[in-house]
Amino acid sequence: MKNISFFKSIILLILATNFLSAAEPFKNGVVVSVSQPGSDAGLAILKSGGNAVDAAIATAFALAVTHPAAGNIGGGGFMVVHPPAGKGEPTVFEYREMAPKATFETIYKKNDGMFTHKVSGVPGTVRGMALAHQRFGSKPWASLILPAIELADKGFPVSKQLANSLNGLLSTSKEFAELQRVFKPTGQKNVWQAGDILVQKELGKTLERIAKYGPDEFYLGETADLINNEMKSGKGLISKEDLANYQARERKPIRIDYKGYSIYGPPSPSSGTITLGLMLNMIEPTNIAKMGRWSPETLHLLIETMKHAFSERARHIGDQGFVDIPESLLKKEFARELAAKLDSKKAIPSMEIAKEIPISKESDDTTHFSVVDGQGMAVSNTYTLEQSYGSKVMVKGAGFLLNNEMLDFNWFPGETTTSGRVGTAPNLIKPGKKMISSQTPVIVAKDGVPHIVTGSPGSRTIINTVFNIIVNIIDFQMDAQKAVDAARLHHQWFPDKAYFEEANNPMHESAMKKLRDMGHNITTRRQGDAHTILIDLKTKLLHPGLDHRIEGGLAGY
Repeated sequence: MKNISFFKSIILLILATNFLSAAEPFKNGVVVSVSQPGSDAGLAILKSGGNAVDAAIATAFALAVTHPAAGNIGGGGFMVVHPPAGKGEPTVFEYREMAPKATFETIYKKNDGMFTHKVSGVPGTVRGMALAHQRFGSKPWASLILPAIELADKGFPVSKQLANSLNGLLSTSKEFAELQRVFKPTGQKNVWQAGDILVQKELGKTLERIAKYGPDEFYLGETADLINNEMKSGKGLISKEDLANYQARERKPIRIDYKGYSIYGPPSPSSGTITLGLMLNMIEPTNIAKMGRWSPETLHLLIETMKHAFSERARHIGDQGFVDIPESLLKKEFARELAAKLDSKKAIPSMEIAKEIPISKESDDTTHFSVVDGQGMAVSNTYTLEQSYGSKVMVKGAGFLLNNEMLDFNWFPGETTTSGRVGTAPNLIKPGKKMISSQTPVIVAKDGVPHIVTGSPGSRTIINTVFNIIVNIIDFQMDAQKAVDAARLHHQWFPDKAYFEEANNPMHESAMKKLRDMGHNITTRRQGDAHTILIDLKTKLLHPGLDHRIEGGLAGY
């Protein structure tokens, strides 16, 4: 680890020269993520000669230090890679968490909590990064983890957002002693303030072991022993056998053709690309640009499209290793048939859709980053711990949090509710199965050249956030920053409610009234965190779209 100071000097140089507008294009490489130090780590790798995959790996490990609410080595996700034009086909690295061997379909009861050892799936991130490195990495594995080690071992100044997040975590999670110990402010302070230095020595040592011994260290070595000990202490389900057996997979991406563009995203167990493709195919014949971006007609069409597509998601999608997913979901003919059921004058109640699914009566945290290098290689990566700070279970002696990703399975067979719980068969729990995900990292290409790199956190809102951004850029010709800044719309079938970020904006008062008159229940809330890159197909300049809904880190040159 003698080269750590070299990476520190590079990062400091970037910090001194990188106060640039998010609207300013770059030529040689750019990283956009939720965390400035995370993006800077990726840019340091690009500047030292690494490619976009190298930079993505460095960013992923750095975010495990600088964005602990969702950045992770204790979770999992998906990475989409588009090689430079003419240098190969797009591919996906799937490293979703997996159900432990000890699980079964009805293992969870109504009183089981969301923050326990029992709700952690087998983590996939380290195996996923290693598989991507094996396939595309151009720099040594250890060198890509060095920036993260430096950030953990020496510390970094926390932002105002991170200080507030840690303070909220500590005040609401007092029963998690190890979490409290690791994240407690140093000295006599009781609360974090912007500019305080967060040091994570034990996480630094874990990262050092992974850098020195490779990914097997996490799944077979000392770190695996620490995870196993933690599981035993809290009656968790992950065993050493589960860790040893975990595999990330390289998969062929799903391709969606939309108005002359090709959109590549992960297949199952992600439900995102299939649902996104169904929605795009449903609206493709309609000239929505002519209708106007914020017209009630456009908003109505998008809401109804989302509603119907999400009902198909519930009906059919699960882990492809356990479930046969109908190929028709991505056929344009099926989408046209579904679109023909929409009523242009009124909202169709969710209860009227997918009537064969019995509906019972009842009394998010992920992060996305995008990377493009100067040779035209693009990476879109989304990964998660599920809830903010995952299960809140800190692995004692290892310094990282475990996910609570088992929540993404359908816990109660046959119980689908009007509040949004889904109990359909494709996503029921089985040992070794990977839970359905809404993660939708995508790369949009034109004639084999990457054009848009995007994705988002936000649970089921992820899919619709990506849908919004693609429509903004392709149909409404917005630039990257405007597409990211624009108000977002969401409907997920149940609950039967539409969310529009600017529902209370007087500018949209007339449209909101018309939508409500059509039968829509519409309200407002913040949606997503979609750090996006737009590559100009003529100039090849890289235009970042930095999302400020949480906070943003832009690093480019």
